[in-house]
Amino acid sequence: MTATPLLEVRGLKKHFPLHGGLLGRQTGAVYAVDGVSFTVNKGETLSVVGESGCGKSTVGKAILRLYPITAGEVLLDGQRIDNLPASELRPLRRRVQVVFQDPFSSLNPRQRVGDIIAEPLVNFGIAHGSELTDRVAGLMDKVGLPRDAVKRFPHEFSGGQRQRIGIARALAPGADLIICDEAVSALDVSVKAQIVNLLSDLQDDLGLALLFISHDLAIVEHLTHRVAVMYLGKIVEVADRATLFSNPHHPYTRALLSAVPVPDPTAPRNRIILRGDVPSPINPPSGCRFHTRCPFVFDRCRAEEPLLRDVGDGRISACHLDEVPAAA
Repeated sequence: MTATPLLEVRGLKKHFPLHGGLLGRQTGAVYAVDGVSFTVNKGETLSVVGESGCGKSTVGKAILRLYPITAGEVLLDGQRIDNLPASELRPLRRRVQVVFQDPFSSLNPRQRVGDIIAEPLVNFGIAHGSELTDRVAGLMDKVGLPRDAVKRFPHEFSGGQRQRIGIARALAPGADLIICDEAVSALDVSVKAQIVNLLSDLQDDLGLALLFISHDLAIVEHLTHRVAVMYLGKIVEVADRATLFSNPHHPYTRALLSAVPVPDPTAPRNRIILRGDVPSPINPPSGCRFHTRCPFVFDRCRAEEPLLRDVGDGRISACHLDEVPAAA
């Protein structure tokens, strides 16, 4: 019997309406996320990658209910949460937390660090008094911050330390799933490695699941178990880390990985340069959304949208080339 995923997303859509004219009527929409499905298992890291503007951060915010979704379903441990009223959703918010991209603007500059970490513990009625103090101290130990820093303000810390504060705050209510929305993109390279190693250690110690949203494929390769590749609001490929990085399948995935810098300048490269610009999410192309830039495009790509299907090696991909019979 297959275990129930911790998080399951089915056909998620988020369209932002556009208004214009004297009466402010809706004139169109931005199809930021347009039918995304995936699962995250307990203790697993699923990375969502793609170019800026592909909709990956919108996926995370829609799961968190920071955006109301247009269509689709979000399930936590088999229970649908996207349609719950706020009163019923509140207890479940303890289980899904977030670490934001900017480690400075995501922290209240008027609160001391101890109060920032304590806030979710107080809000959910988890601890008070001396127990609260002990829990905050323990969380600071977990993320590698000195206990005597509890009285300091966010501006007194470095960027990496501020992100550790954000991670401690996410851990405080006992989360099962943490959504990391570009959590290391604003940090220096050496600090990125420290934060990624911290997340990996915390996952091992606490059994956390991570939804890691990033455009940094080098970081993703180090941290993740599985990867979902997005392009213009759609997932085009999902595979485990080793399979995807050693043998990318979808043409877009191949192009994306070919752009990753390598430390050896003499190493052979097969750089794939995509033609044209990414189409507008206001008016996405018909058929396959990648067909305007794909080097292998043919007529069916322009007319019919490919569906995600099993293509072997434990991966799924959305490409009509998978259905073209090999030449005899």
